[in-house]
Amino acid sequence: MTGSTMSMFSTGILVLTSPLHTLPLRIAPVLSSAAQLVERTLYVHLHPGLNLGSGSQPRPVFIPPVVDLSRLITRLYSNAADVCGHLDVRVLLTNVHAQSVTCSGTTTPNCPFPTPQPLSHSPDVVLTDFAVQDPAQSHQVTQFLLKYTDYCYVCRPGMPSVLLHPQLAKLHEKEDATKAKEENTEPLTTYSDVVVGGTFDRLHGAHKTLLNISCLLANRRFLIGVCDQAMLKKKVLKELIEPYSLRVQRLQEFLQDVKPSLQVEIMPLNDPFGVSIVDPLLECIVVSEETRKGGEAVNKKRIESGLPVLVLHEIQLLKDAHHNEIEEEKISSSSLRSRLLGTLLIPPKDKPHLPPVPYVIGLTGGSGSGKSSIAERLETFGVVRIDCDKLGHEVYQPAEAAYHRVLEEFGSDILNEDKTINRRALGRKVFGNQERLKVLTDIVWPEIALLVKKRISQARTEGKQVCVVDAAVLLEAGWEDLVHEVWVTIIPEEEAVSRITQRDGVSTEDALHRLRSQWSSGKQVEHANVVLSTMWELEVTQKQVLKAWNLLQKRIQQKQEGQ
Repeated sequence: MTGSTMSMFSTGILVLTSPLHTLPLRIAPVLSSAAQLVERTLYVHLHPGLNLGSGSQPRPVFIPPVVDLSRLITRLYSNAADVCGHLDVRVLLTNVHAQSVTCSGTTTPNCPFPTPQPLSHSPDVVLTDFAVQDPAQSHQVTQFLLKYTDYCYVCRPGMPSVLLHPQLAKLHEKEDATKAKEENTEPLTTYSDVVVGGTFDRLHGAHKTLLNISCLLANRRFLIGVCDQAMLKKKVLKELIEPYSLRVQRLQEFLQDVKPSLQVEIMPLNDPFGVSIVDPLLECIVVSEETRKGGEAVNKKRIESGLPVLVLHEIQLLKDAHHNEIEEEKISSSSLRSRLLGTLLIPPKDKPHLPPVPYVIGLTGGSGSGKSSIAERLETFGVVRIDCDKLGHEVYQPAEAAYHRVLEEFGSDILNEDKTINRRALGRKVFGNQERLKVLTDIVWPEIALLVKKRISQARTEGKQVCVVDAAVLLEAGWEDLVHEVWVTIIPEEEAVSRITQRDGVSTEDALHRLRSQWSSGKQVEHANVVLSTMWELEVTQKQVLKAWNLLQKRIQQKQEGQ
């Protein structure tokens, strides 16, 4: 069977049989072939030298942890990020152990799989890179492969097995021309207890490399410090970081698949050190080039406490082949978060009470977040902008209903000589008094909402397709019901303070007070369908808005076609 005649599968197991030192050359094309058949999760099982064509049923064996294996794991995740970034790839290590004992029967204590290992996603296809010399053997090889995989893992009964070899035939010429690196069977030094720390947001190839190599190094216990609250404050686009509980759940699932025999302990990290400086049993900390200094700081603290120093095992950073001008060269969570900007994070709720045309975007964000520049950019696409700040001025006009109610409530000493309301004087009356502020907003917000509805209705009459309601208080005022979807703009607090002080000539304290009296950007993001950020150059913002606009056009079209 070849890929061209087969349908797609949700989860696959790829059994790699090539010698370890030849795999680095072969891995990218093997992964590309696998990605044509598997669309969600791809487990990788390593058994270098496995012979599926010998005429007798092979069994799983322990393979030793050698230097070549850790190099291969790094290469594999790096290639996976380049050639099949949509797949959740996981390298399984249950059969990697310092002793090498042949498995003579499934009940043997030395067998890597005394019983088949359950995986968090049940495989529905098994693939291999094994090269069949004689096409007549193909059927027998696929049967052996199936049986072999069933010894190892709990799989879907009667699942198909696929030889990827036909697509890989061209590789041999390449391998002959390029002499593969010399084999390095030097054993990897392993440790009883290993520790790592990180944010582990949106588990990606670099995280998996770190986790897999830590699992390779750890024989008994694996400790993971996961950044929580205090450690997230300085992170780029921190509002888009997954909740701590979800990050922990993803880690647990990944590690349970990769090496279920390990004792895994995950704890929140609220300072740069966590348990790494107090646990006497730890032997090794896994670091990258950029976290090495942190590892050295850990050892300094351990020496001060009279604890043994940890071995610093350094791994390579994975290069990101798809990074753009605002992203890091390495594969990183912040790059993945920046790629979410402008995309649909949560599908909009169905709002049957809203007419489908014009499609209404509610645009909000804290003071200084660059909301206006985004609204202006949307206007260039022919969007009707409804500026709620201007409507706010309108409702205070003497002819409006709110005018008289505000006077009744707050007194005539808030009037200018021309009988218009002095908003500064009114502001002083409610400043720092939540109750009085609520009285005012209860009068004003419903009136602004009525004007918004009028403007939308007017746009409909004029045949306009899209409106944007630009409103700092969109969420606080409960105006989500007026719009089809919510777009939120975010920037770091220090950047917002800097913009407000420059723009309005106020003190840092005043700017901070203004920001903290509004909903936090984290709270706003919880209600957002789309998130944008103006923290980079204008050109970057423009690209984000264009991306968001193009994706919105597709959504509107799909909605219209679905009706």
